[in-house]
Amino acid sequence: MTIAITGATGQLGRKVIHELQVQGRDDVVALARSPEKASDLGVPVRQADYDQPDTLRNALEGVDTLLLISANEIGKRAAQHRNVIDAAVDAGVGRIVYTSLLHADTSKLALAEEHRQTEADLRAANVEHTVLRNGWYTENYTGAIGAALAHGAVFGSARDGKIASATRDDFAAAAAAVLTSDGHAGKTYELAGDEAYTLSELAAEIARQSDKPVAYTDLPEADYAAALAQAGLPEGFAKVLAQSDACAAEGALFDGSHQLSALIGRPTTPLAAAVADALRSA
Repeated sequence: MTIAITGATGQLGRKVIHELQVQGRDDVVALARSPEKASDLGVPVRQADYDQPDTLRNALEGVDTLLLISANEIGKRAAQHRNVIDAAVDAGVGRIVYTSLLHADTSKLALAEEHRQTEADLRAANVEHTVLRNGWYTENYTGAIGAALAHGAVFGSARDGKIASATRDDFAAAAAAVLTSDGHAGKTYELAGDEAYTLSELAAEIARQSDKPVAYTDLPEADYAAALAQAGLPEGFAKVLAQSDACAAEGALFDGSHQLSALIGRPTTPLAAAVADALRSA
């Protein structure tokens, strides 16, 4: 069997490949827009550009199972994913595993619509598939710990909404488990962390571990988007993140089904452990 991973040079793609290597798999192929950036992965690399269908068809030749990691160009992703799905069908790929968004079918997150389109395209395609609806990455918050320590505050718009995030390592382990085992055909998994927390609790955990004053400051969505843009994020992406945070106040980033820990055979990474890891790197 040959397993191909799209977006192989991205943060999640690299971790999935590492998980498969730990399992001793020698049938993994990395798909990357710029193959030279994947030279350190330790697996064969093929060029695959979402916007160039010819490269996709060639890259997928002989592939049995494909992990389609969602692209990161918001607004272009549905078309890019459709190119991959069409190329996979043409190449005779037997199974596609797709990383979608938590509760994509009902989510009010602005990010959800392109995932809904891709899920519909998968259902319409003549190919076996599995949908991994990934929840929020804990790193979306812990990646800003340096700024939280500098300002003495965690900023957001989530009010007291519960966030059941998990680390990229957790999501990568789930993808690897599905790619290498049977019984997942036609299934959709809602993947989220075992432990849910508010941003106030996140700030308190950062303060406890760092022994520095850090508190949560809740902002109106527009103000939070402006703050993110001022911090250097592109304005459009800042608005998407702020809108996602505001939706978290209504439960959009929570799921209590524990499907992720069931897939990976262990509890998901606790918030305290993720904060400790981020503080070591801050």
